[in-house]
Amino acid sequence: MDRPGGVRRALLALATAPAVALAAALAGCGSDPDTTTGSATRAAVEDITVAAASDLRVAFEELGASFTDATGTEVTFSFGSSGQLKQQVLNGAPFDVFASANVAFVDEVVAAGRADGATQATYGFGRIVVYTDSPGPNAVTTLDGLAAAEVRNVAIANPEHAPYGLAAEQALRAVGVWDEVRPKLVLGENVSDTLRLATTGNADVAIVALSLVAAVDDGTWTLVDDALHEPLEQALVATDVDPTKAEAARAFVDHVTSPAGREVLRRYGFVLPDEGAG
Repeated sequence: MDRPGGVRRALLALATAPAVALAAALAGCGSDPDTTTGSATRAAVEDITVAAASDLRVAFEELGASFTDATGTEVTFSFGSSGQLKQQVLNGAPFDVFASANVAFVDEVVAAGRADGATQATYGFGRIVVYTDSPGPNAVTTLDGLAAAEVRNVAIANPEHAPYGLAAEQALRAVGVWDEVRPKLVLGENVSDTLRLATTGNADVAIVALSLVAAVDDGTWTLVDDALHEPLEQALVATDVDPTKAEAARAFVDHVTSPAGREVLRRYGFVLPDEGAG
């Protein structure tokens, strides 16, 4: 199955943009107290901890590095499924920022008084793809194809707590192959774990986040029509766990939603809030 050429070429072209461009953007904003990166520059604490949905792993590791370059504040990430991370935040885990793949989980922590609602922001909409590590023209990368007898195992993230897994289930139901595919399912704890199942041979095919495969050449994937599932609206918020880190946490939120941050997210396949909602 051919890869989605236009989308992939555009993403890979962005992926080749030099890191210096991001650094220049940060430097250009640093002297202006009214810009989001200006706020980031004022962060003075040594470190913050960010709980982030696993689809953000590649994009946020890049954003964390640029944030540290701009502010001197180190960022430690705890990646996992949004539902499990939400529960940890509600139970008082020492996270300074919570970035979810489902805005509803952020709404919950704000409603519970565990986060500063004034800092909540939607940073993008996620997309799902059908991915296989098997090369060649006969690779199955369509939802309909997952029902074929030659496909033995299909990996999705656990729909009970992983938004990307729920979107995968919704898409499979929408095209009418859920009943055929369900006995083949192998559940990952989160969407990164789901991709690992496919790349290690523990699943023939996986339904995973575009953000995890957009900038790599390994494997074959096809973008799933986002009309087949509820929008993957993704949001983040600064928590109120450690008041001494509140300013730095807000600065990281601002950094993600700044022009430089948006460009990184776009490069990894996220649809930005003002550019379409899935």
